[in-house]
Amino acid sequence: MKALLSSRPVLWFLFLFNAVVAAAAPFVVDGTQGVMTAAGMGVVSLGAGVELVRGRGKRAAAV
Repeated sequence: MKALLSSRPVLWFLFLFNAVVAAAAPFVVDGTQGVMTAAGMGVVSLGAGVELVRGRGKRAAAV
């Protein structure tokens, strides 16, 4: 499961999908629930983005 979640296509999907949902959540869901949804999805998106950047450095060093 770890190999699947750390593959580049899955990381790109997590990064982009969660970023879009985080940006749209406060406008779609009212109140605190929208803000908390945006915050949670934003954290997941940032985590995937960090892993994409870290994996890029590893890939460049391996080549």
